[in-house]
Amino acid sequence: MLEWSVLLVAGYLAGVLNAIAGGGSFLTFPALVWAGVPPIIANATSAVAVLPGYLGGAAGFRRELGELSRRQHVQMSLVGLAGGLCGGLLLLITPAELFSQVVPLLLLLATLMFAFGQQLLARVRKSEHPLPLLPGLFVVALYGGYFNGGLGIMLLAMLAAAGMTSMLLMNGLKNWISFVISLISVIAFAVAGKVLWLEAVVMMLAATAGGYQGAALSRRLPARWVKIFVVLVGLVMTVIFFVRA
Repeated sequence: MLEWSVLLVAGYLAGVLNAIAGGGSFLTFPALVWAGVPPIIANATSAVAVLPGYLGGAAGFRRELGELSRRQHVQMSLVGLAGGLCGGLLLLITPAELFSQVVPLLLLLATLMFAFGQQLLARVRKSEHPLPLLPGLFVVALYGGYFNGGLGIMLLAMLAAAGMTSMLLMNGLKNWISFVISLISVIAFAVAGKVLWLEAVVMMLAATAGGYQGAALSRRLPARWVKIFVVLVGLVMTVIFFVRA
């Protein structure tokens, strides 16, 4: 009963965080590991739990996404699918012991990206040498298919480095491409039998409720406080997983 309560609370709070500032995977993934789920299966199950939020976010930017041509949509979606599938397959062939040792580094990277992502984004915008969009997207999608943490800010930085300037369009693309990457990796995880569906659905429903509440809270709660909280959680989880490794 305690484990299910922790998963419900983690899913709900992840939905709240994702609606306000992002970083929900800092709660869903560690909660599953705490409940005794092996890290690779926990990562796959966590990816399922946060999947619907990306689609909902993309739907909120329909008008901005409509500014792109059909060809651009198809190209970026296909590259996202390819990178996400490769990342998912890479996770599936990674030995469980090796992944357990890599998790602290991935959590630390995601935490640093979340903490300093805005500064990175500002620096990237000043670059005089645009990054090729599709190759850059493939690399980020590869990471996202392997480990979802920090994916959003990495996508924003990559899109800015490729020369995009509209923050609304970039946010729309961030959500859509995150959905595409996560969807194909989740399919790979499901085919391989690495998803705990009951836990995933319970956390997904809790995250949906949390996202609804988070939308209302975002109008009253300073995003800076939420960001500090997420960074602290990420650092604590990083230390815990370093000790476990």
